[in-house]
Amino acid sequence: MKQMIPDLYVQSIYEIDFAALKKRNIKAVIVDLDNTLVESTRPDATPELVEWLKEVQQMGLKVMIVSNNTKTRVSQFADPLGIPYIHAAKKPFSSAFRRALKELGVSKQETVVIGDQLLTDVLGGNRMGFFTILVVPVSEVDGFFTRINRRVERFVFRLLEKKGLIPWDIHKS
Repeated sequence: MKQMIPDLYVQSIYEIDFAALKKRNIKAVIVDLDNTLVESTRPDATPELVEWLKEVQQMGLKVMIVSNNTKTRVSQFADPLGIPYIHAAKKPFSSAFRRALKELGVSKQETVVIGDQLLTDVLGGNRMGFFTILVVPVSEVDGFFTRINRRVERFVFRLLEKKGLIPWDIHKS
């Protein structure tokens, strides 16, 4: 169960203190796409997201999108931004995370994983030993499998809360 607990929980990517992460020797960001960066129905980045990506990169951090979505979806989003990506990642399995580390040229201790799902992003990141950040989904529109995951997440949140393993009530968010 402890592998389901993120190191940090925030409302959105825009609340993440990257200066604090840099002090922890973080050099790279592995980030989910759908409902983490933008709504799953939005084909491209918002101006606010473009600015956020520039700021993160100007701090010297490498950014890579790791998504379970299709090559078409992820490439159409990431290519115009010049952001490297891994599609069909099969998170929470570790192969895409290992590949991301290799491509980014960093260690797991130098990398943060950011996503909106416990069962894919947080579990996968924690199993690999990354610093993990859970964000509130930017939209309530989810695909079929994500809707199933959300039901399981609500159950897991309640269990973790009952066991006193989480200090915040995130299943109501």
